[in-house]
Amino acid sequence: MNLGYDRALYLLPFDHRRSFVADMFGFEMPLAAQQRDQVTDSKRLIYEGFRRALAEGISSESAGILVDEEFGADILRDAHTRGHVTALSVERSGTEEFDFEYGADFASHIAAFDPTFAKELVRYNPDGDHALNLRQVARLKQLSEHCALSQRRFMFELLVPATDEQLKRAGGDKDAFDRQTRPLLMQRTLRALQDAGIEPDVWKIEGLDRPADCARVVEIARRGGRDTVGCIVLGRGADEAKVRSWLATAAAVPGFIGFAVGRTSFWDAVSSYRAQTLSRTEAATQIARRFREWVDIFEAGRKSRPAVAA
Repeated sequence: MNLGYDRALYLLPFDHRRSFVADMFGFEMPLAAQQRDQVTDSKRLIYEGFRRALAEGISSESAGILVDEEFGADILRDAHTRGHVTALSVERSGTEEFDFEYGADFASHIAAFDPTFAKELVRYNPDGDHALNLRQVARLKQLSEHCALSQRRFMFELLVPATDEQLKRAGGDKDAFDRQTRPLLMQRTLRALQDAGIEPDVWKIEGLDRPADCARVVEIARRGGRDTVGCIVLGRGADEAKVRSWLATAAAVPGFIGFAVGRTSFWDAVSSYRAQTLSRTEAATQIARRFREWVDIFEAGRKSRPAVAA
């Protein structure tokens, strides 16, 4: 299987675990059986919204889900049976340092669900803790090599948190850091990880405000013969206006193949369903509508790309 994935890829991610349990439900781990059932049912609701979006015309070849094994095992099995694009999160939730959710047994858990993508989330700043970065790189290389040997697609979700010094230089303004500093750190990170032998088929990255920054990320992601490696933009739980801006900016840049927008898609609907201000059908419909909006924005941006000379 050749490296890369350059088809349209529109993901509804709901692999959130520890933050979801705490912020949506107010539960503490470990969960009682009834609490676990509530969390699992909320994931089924999100999946119902995804399925409704497909029924209303979203392409099943482009759309997919990203969900965790802990609360979404049955969803992953059902989606696989239906032939949907699936991504399985393999990272331990709620930790600053990347490690495998199931330790050395990670490979068997991936094989059990046979997802389209094995996905991990990593917080990595090239100017951050050197020893931490080295430990993460070692585990990431293990995952990358496993995916290559097992003919499995590999999706890399990259978050670049500011160091204290970087945030200080930005005047304590996180938005200024995002605009001025994070794009260059992302570029350095992609290069460093590639040079370390880590080879994703798809980079899942934080939204960028400038098309030039998007283009530079794609250039690095595809350097050295990695011509079909794709990039998708994540929502990072931002408000609707920011997500719309990030999607439109990325969509206009060749090499960005789609998005993964989760909390902005489902949070209000699930919360309203729990508060009994929306019925289950209404909540699923709201999730589907929001997901379709993201697809429409991205498709419109793709159409605005300059024509490629023959």
